[in-house]
Amino acid sequence: MELKAVFGHDKPIVAMVHLPPLPGSPLYDPKGGMQKIVDSCAKDLEALQTGGVDAVMFGNEGDRPYLLKASPSTLAAMAFAIGELKRLIKMPFGVNYLWDPVATVALAVASGAKFAREIFTGIYDSDMGLWAPDAASALRLRTDCHRQDLVLMYNINAEFASPIGDRPIAQRAKSAVFSSLADIILVSGPMTGQAAETADLKLVKDAIPTTPVFANTGVNIDNVADVLRIADGAIIGTHFKVDGNTWNAVDRSRVERFMDKVRKLR
Repeated sequence: MELKAVFGHDKPIVAMVHLPPLPGSPLYDPKGGMQKIVDSCAKDLEALQTGGVDAVMFGNEGDRPYLLKASPSTLAAMAFAIGELKRLIKMPFGVNYLWDPVATVALAVASGAKFAREIFTGIYDSDMGLWAPDAASALRLRTDCHRQDLVLMYNINAEFASPIGDRPIAQRAKSAVFSSLADIILVSGPMTGQAAETADLKLVKDAIPTTPVFANTGVNIDNVADVLRIADGAIIGTHFKVDGNTWNAVDRSRVERFMDKVRKLR
């Protein structure tokens, strides 16, 4: 895969735009409504773009506790918010509806996203219950909607969950590429903001040398050099926030310092 054609760089940094809680989720703010959500995302988007990241991805991080099947209200609200923000987007963008791969593909189609991230394969013992994603339905939807160009990023070790079974991570990565047609493989830590094990990144990259492998969580200014020595790219959310707190606004100065370092590494 030509990463530069999708993300604008061959060793891309993809930054998260975390949506506040959407209508229908427990922490939604009905007084602020959708306008407050759009305004919050617009500020984060501006900080990330001026800070110099390569691409952005919209995710419904605020919709705790997370669903394994999208609700109509939150999915519709997320699509609306991205539609309102599109005029501000100046770089490649992707989407992720937690934790529903079919809804994520539908959202990508509706919004015109270039890429999408989710858990597509495996079975997990998770905080949300027994978790069995459906890669086949997600990929068939991509085909039915004539979006074979949509790049799908498969997270193979889900946050807030443990895989059922004893297949090693390298084997799960090879299988996701072979049997489920993953375009990019993502390696995560145990929770949002916590780093993936460097050893896991290396095992996965060695197992699938011709498929891009990204670090999906916990990348920061202190470990990014080690990460990019192995991985083909990284997705950053928490580290770009004020004080490194997932629920804070994006801090442009943190983004700029991080990207200055990345440019020297690249």
